[in-house]
Amino acid sequence: MDDASFENPDVLTAAAQGRLRTIIERIERLEEDKKAVMEDMKEVFAEAKGEGYDVKVLRKVIRIRKQDRAKRQEEEAILDLYLSALGEV
Repeated sequence: MDDASFENPDVLTAAAQGRLRTIIERIERLEEDKKAVMEDMKEVFAEAKGEGYDVKVLRKVIRIRKQDRAKRQEEEAILDLYLSALGEV
């Protein structure tokens, strides 16, 4: 926004008010969409659990799949090194 929108810092111009309303309404719609997606995911996890899958492990698999393969392999190598140093593997 330019300085013209804030000639008086206590009052927004009509254009600034309209823009603010548009931004807020978009965020509210996105929040509604996010809520719907979260409910859908909850249902899918419940379905997976009902079929005997371990939801905690599924979440971990999803998190791992988001990572860059090289970075993940590097982290796994360091983890193995640390566990080996502690006599855990």
